[in-house]
Amino acid sequence: MDGNDMAKCPVMHGGQTESGKSVTDWWPKMLNLDILHQHDTKVDPLGEEFDYRDAVRGLDVEAVKDDLKALMTDSQEWWPADWGHYGGLMIRLAWHAAGTYRLQDGRGGAGTGNIRFAPLNSWPDNGNLDKARRILWPIKKKYGNRLSWADLIILAGNMAYESMGLKTFGFSFGRADIWHPEKDTYWGAEREWLAPSDTRYDDVTKPDTMENPLAAVQMGLIYVNPEGVNGQPDPLKTAGQVRETFARMAMNDEETVALTCGGHTVGKCHGNGDASALGAEPEGADVETQGLGWINPNLKGAATNAITSGIEGAWTTNPTQWDMGYFKLLFGHEWEVKKSPAGANQWMPVDIAEEDMPVDPTDPSKRAMPVMTDADMAMKMDPDYRAICEKFMADEAYFSDTFARAWFKLTHRDMGPQERYIGPDVPAETLIWQDPVPAGNADFDIGKARRLIAESGLSVSDMVATAWDSARTFRGSDYRGGANGARIRLAPQKDWEGNEPERLARVLGVLEPIAAEVDASVADIIVLAGNVGVEQAASAAGVGIEVPFAPGRGDATDEMTDADSFSVLEPLADGFRNWMKKDYIVTSEEMLLDRAQLMGLTGPEMTCLIGGMRAMGTNHGGTAHGVFTDRPGALTTDFFTTLTDMGNKWEPAGGGLYNIVDRRTGETRHTATRVDLVFGSNSILRAYSEVYAQDDAAERFVYDFVNAWTKVMEADRYDLG
Repeated sequence: MDGNDMAKCPVMHGGQTESGKSVTDWWPKMLNLDILHQHDTKVDPLGEEFDYRDAVRGLDVEAVKDDLKALMTDSQEWWPADWGHYGGLMIRLAWHAAGTYRLQDGRGGAGTGNIRFAPLNSWPDNGNLDKARRILWPIKKKYGNRLSWADLIILAGNMAYESMGLKTFGFSFGRADIWHPEKDTYWGAEREWLAPSDTRYDDVTKPDTMENPLAAVQMGLIYVNPEGVNGQPDPLKTAGQVRETFARMAMNDEETVALTCGGHTVGKCHGNGDASALGAEPEGADVETQGLGWINPNLKGAATNAITSGIEGAWTTNPTQWDMGYFKLLFGHEWEVKKSPAGANQWMPVDIAEEDMPVDPTDPSKRAMPVMTDADMAMKMDPDYRAICEKFMADEAYFSDTFARAWFKLTHRDMGPQERYIGPDVPAETLIWQDPVPAGNADFDIGKARRLIAESGLSVSDMVATAWDSARTFRGSDYRGGANGARIRLAPQKDWEGNEPERLARVLGVLEPIAAEVDASVADIIVLAGNVGVEQAASAAGVGIEVPFAPGRGDATDEMTDADSFSVLEPLADGFRNWMKKDYIVTSEEMLLDRAQLMGLTGPEMTCLIGGMRAMGTNHGGTAHGVFTDRPGALTTDFFTTLTDMGNKWEPAGGGLYNIVDRRTGETRHTATRVDLVFGSNSILRAYSEVYAQDDAAERFVYDFVNAWTKVMEADRYDLG
């Protein structure tokens, strides 16, 4: 055999590595639908029948907690624990798993165990957390599928705090693992790790100009740069970034201070050596490392020699105890900027007694200098943060309780309403950030309600659009929003431009008396009215069908609603109703995909919903764009038959609009937006559209639409699971 023949690759060379070009590499403007199918059941090794939320109910919770507490002081030779206690490491793992959560789109957080996969497992800020997961492996192995990685990681953080003396606020199980990287989550446009934070700000001196939906200040960080803005120490500037980034994670000033001070009450930073000697991150390391990264050739069994952030030292005298030592050192000493052994900027005390210094993490006969980051100094130097610190210092019990509550919020914010919580340690107290909704009456006369709605004079578009607007706020990213609670009646939702406030007030004025007459919640009547509208539209298309309806929704009140927190749920665009609030840097079809993914829709579901909503004439403001039918209000396939009819051609009309022109007569038949046309131009969406454009699709389309509609209407009905 010729040597050149031996060298030829026997497989699709480069197709599985970075050297191969993907379809979107070749055609970067192509609309990528992968985000709608990123958690396909084919990647789940447990199969479609497995339900983690059922399995975890059979877990011996006390046994797991005991095992975790024992693990904290079982130091492993291959990765020794600081002071013989893994508490700081496990808290950091839980914190960094949860800390990616961002309020703007609800993505990130600890709810899926996504820290196991790229890019999060290899972020610079997550250095050496791969070791924490390996230390937890024996417990995961022992309890198997009854305990997800996502739950285990957060529970490990809780048990770490409890083993060091903190009374935690509570814990919920129920986080099901994903099995594939969330590659389509937007973490920033930078092409290099830790690129200067200026790149994601309009003006880096104005923290609120950071690009949405991002919360961290640089690519690869969880929050802020511990050395200061762009690595330059300046606590007051850092305070501004801390305030903004924590606000984008749903934390107020008091919660921010509690988390910062309480998080740094235990554990340490690691930077005692040459950072350039470390091996590649997990995703860049060779196979012999078996998924571990940042291999440290200088560790030699000593925790003292570990390198992670580059900053070196503990924040307190007793880093394995929950106490007030953080405040004692921060406010009891003057601090100056110095360099760590790894060359990082850090704050160190100007003068300190030896007994106030923490012991060396490996050798208890030695003492080491404590350290503060720029964010720690911000707690002391920012006037508002300092006042909160002084309040905490005057009341240790208040500090501990505030921290425990903030930690619970940090680690549970993306789990949604309290109804989704599982386990013996779920707090009885309902918290406003859980978006509480009271139970509704499921026993009202649905038949009478249907009749009153049908006789109300409301149009199909009025009923369908109102129900849609109420339900479309649902986000599968953090289980917020949805029709339950009928918060569309309350501020701020009732005034959102996308909800057409005048039309909404008129429709609610009709539906609310019906709800009162049949003793139902307004939330149920809004959804039932939408169903009645769909049924009327289906009947007009010649298909008789009853849309499934599950009563029992409740009506939230203003007192149950954090209006500021709900403001982020406002739709800035809704392709399903052919509306954009204004022009954005991203296209309208990209915003449609984002909305569809948050609502948990697949590509085919999104397609049939678009066609049905257009056919029923539900466009925002009553515009005719995309209403490719001569019989609006009927649930027909006309959107798809017109879109695929080669007797038409499409011409730009300016202002982002297009005309549908009859090729034979030159007559403009309809108008359209980019969202409409993408269902004919994108090869995948066109394939879906062609299914519904076929002559035999009329009845199938109605049934598919009803299934997708019901999915949207019941997305937040956790009691139906």
